[in-house]
Amino acid sequence: MTETQETPTTHAAQRVRRRRLRLPRWRYDAAGLTAATLFFCFSLTPSLLPRVWWLQGLQSGILAAIAYGVGVFLGYAARALFTWSPSPRVRTTVRRVLLGLGAVLVVVSLWMGSQWQRDIYDLMGAPAPSRYRFLGVLALAAVVFAALVGLARLLRRAARWVARLVGRWVPRRVAVVVGATLVALLFYGLVDGVLIRGAMSVMNDSFKALNGETTAGTEAPTSPALSGGPESLVSWDSLGRKGRDFISGGPTLDDLRAFAGPLAKQPIRAYAGLDSAPTPKDEAALVVAELQRTGGFERRVLCVVTTTGTGWVDGSGVYPLEYMYGGDTAIAAMQYSYLPSWLSFLVDRSRAKTAGRELFNQVYAAWSQLPANRRPKLVVFGESLGTFGGEAAFSGVDDIRNRTDGVLWVGPPNSNSLWTEFKNDRESGTREVLPVYQDGATVRFAGQPSDLGQPPTSWQLPRVVYLQHASDPIVWGSPRLFLHRPDWLEEQRGPDVLPNMRWYPFVTFWQVTADMAFSTGVPPSHGHNYGTQPVAAWAAILPPPGWTDARTADLERVMSQSQEP
Repeated sequence: MTETQETPTTHAAQRVRRRRLRLPRWRYDAAGLTAATLFFCFSLTPSLLPRVWWLQGLQSGILAAIAYGVGVFLGYAARALFTWSPSPRVRTTVRRVLLGLGAVLVVVSLWMGSQWQRDIYDLMGAPAPSRYRFLGVLALAAVVFAALVGLARLLRRAARWVARLVGRWVPRRVAVVVGATLVALLFYGLVDGVLIRGAMSVMNDSFKALNGETTAGTEAPTSPALSGGPESLVSWDSLGRKGRDFISGGPTLDDLRAFAGPLAKQPIRAYAGLDSAPTPKDEAALVVAELQRTGGFERRVLCVVTTTGTGWVDGSGVYPLEYMYGGDTAIAAMQYSYLPSWLSFLVDRSRAKTAGRELFNQVYAAWSQLPANRRPKLVVFGESLGTFGGEAAFSGVDDIRNRTDGVLWVGPPNSNSLWTEFKNDRESGTREVLPVYQDGATVRFAGQPSDLGQPPTSWQLPRVVYLQHASDPIVWGSPRLFLHRPDWLEEQRGPDVLPNMRWYPFVTFWQVTADMAFSTGVPPSHGHNYGTQPVAAWAAILPPPGWTDARTADLERVMSQSQEP
């Protein structure tokens, strides 16, 4: 045998060495990929709001990864239950057909998805981005998909390693269960105990520090009618950033006189921050004391506001009252969290309820002691999470009628108890997006001001209004979307919701949840942006004597100008 000749043993040794040097191949289960492709395509269908390409890519990648796991499990179950052993040629043919169909579906879905997004932008009167940006959806979704599947495989390998280790002392089946359980608990502990709680701690500290800052251009008031000003029981520094913004913002006395006439007066704004008192009960008592100090109970209108998260008061919802009544008003509010509204909704909902209930009950207790002919009109306002806390003060519609002179709640979250009760008990034949409750005698729902006139029956005093857009994901987002088709997607769509929107299990929940992230980043009168619509709502709930539709239009123009950047 010459030096160039090689024996079969040599060939085998070379193959073994090459096999050892070969990098692990990324293989994907056919059933899993089929499910992932289908759900990726479903994720491109329209939802309530337009989505930027990177948000769509992130959402699609997460959904495809979840679907892949479900598809792998179903495929495994099918192979265990049914015996089918096709030849390698048949397997290859099936895979190629599925691959081809999947590619066609992805291309068609991307093209249609980009068109649907343009349609939503047009429907809301916003400029649509270039369709070419939508190509980034596929790339980002693929990266997210591969990363999540890769993480799942690492966890599976870790579980197998633990199972082999434990298998030295216990039966194999027990070892497999123990390995999977230990790795799952370790991963959960890492995510919950380190990542989530660590992130929450960092965010709470960050928002607490931000709460101590003051917005540029904001100065302590010089009027004793404002909390934080001269003679105030509440220090300026203790109000928090959003409290200081509220106290120093809004119409000036000159603005009010320009709109309401020379007799307009300085409105009262009573506010307490988290640093103003140790407990919500003490904060509420401090707000009541501020109202008494400033003469808030002697004004024509007293408005109790449940804030959102950081203590933010939406000026679009309360400043119209100051214009309408020429400043002869008092507004009472308090802070209950350092966190923004969306984060407070996840972790601070109980605080919102406590704050809403405590503030209204204490204000009502002081108000109810006054002679009936000397009391101001007592109204309630809340937006988003503020409606959640505001509802906590009332047991039902009769309680609202007995203890208020009107209520305006804007963009209520889907978990609100009273809102859910009124919606579910609506008159037969009325839509979920615009329900009619008890023939519209007290409570009415509106997506736009013209809806307040429906139904054409007597609207008694006091009046309650829920403003809710058909395209507001805060209103319609719910865990029930996972497996339950909502009425608002079985009925005729709202005026700013595409007819093409359909309900798909799991998919629609993720779509609407993603919409929440940018629910206010749309033009007014869409999504969670209610613009000047509270003006018409207050004009219907509690109009001053002689108030006209023309005055409503004038005030809407004034408020619109004040909201311009």
